Amino acid sequence: MLDLSQNWVVYGDNAEVLPRLPGGAFSLIYIDPPFNTGREQKRQTLTARRVETEKEPERETVKEPVEGLQGEGTQVRGFQGEKYSISRGSITAYGDQFDDYLGFIVPRLQEAHRLLSQEGTLYFHIDYREAHYCKIALDEIFGREAFINEIIWAYDYGGRPKRRWPAKHDTILVYAKDPEGYFFNQEAVERIPYMAPGLVTPEKAERGKLPTDVWWHTIVGTNAAEKTGYATQKPEGILRRIVSASCRLGDTVLDFFAGSGTTGAVCQQLDRRFVLIDNNLQAVSTMAARLGAEDVNYIECCPPSNLE
Repeated sequence: MLDLSQNWVVYGDNAEVLPRLPGGAFSLIYIDPPFNTGREQKRQTLTARRVETEKEPERETVKEPVEGLQGEGTQVRGFQGEKYSISRGSITAYGDQFDDYLGFIVPRLQEAHRLLSQEGTLYFHIDYREAHYCKIALDEIFGREAFINEIIWAYDYGGRPKRRWPAKHDTILVYAKDPEGYFFNQEAVERIPYMAPGLVTPEKAERGKLPTDVWWHTIVGTNAAEKTGYATQKPEGILRRIVSASCRLGDTVLDFFAGSGTTGAVCQQLDRRFVLIDNNLQAVSTMAARLGAEDVNYIECCPPSNLE
């Protein structure tokens, strides 16, 4: 059994790993599973090298994929007219299509219910294609009375279809193990500016307000320090709000679709412990580079006896 006084990254199938974890061990579970979009999620990193001059040393940065980039060694002009040579890097990708999405996700949600402590909360991050089906499933597993919030994460990024309103939000469904006794620390949440500060007192405007159930937050920026290049990476700001509000210092957080490790990175910043699980080796490699090895244990769940 994993020692939950320590931090863990587990490489393996969460359907095999979750039943081997102790019930009631986690104060918070956040999951961002595949959204069943019907397409492959893919991101390719590019390496941008400034063209050398006699006086200027070479430097290296990681850039987003460039639309229409053809071939290796393409040169583009960047900040202050500097020339950069662009070459293709690695591709991170995973399939995001299930014939029976509920058959895939429901057993894992049942495990999430078992693994939550009595004060624990589940944050289930999903998009509009499956949110309504998943809410019905969660009502069955947790009970309708355990439904706490439907959080809308709104952003302005992506395509602009001409035959419908552009979809610019994700849904985060929030359920408590015990709707009468779950932990929520409103005062720990970072306040945000009022949209109309002139309508409140100067004192309130200076203090800011608590977020509502609609969160306006940008995606991970191209030049953001937290950017890993991993497909579907979520912003640390979203996880920071969740972790701050829904678990105490020193509590243990579980993310069993861990991806790029944003949950772990935020837990390191906020002094929470974590268990991260993913069956994608690229994800585990990304997490290792991001989280380091000083206070994190890495284990492969193959064979399952490694956990026992």
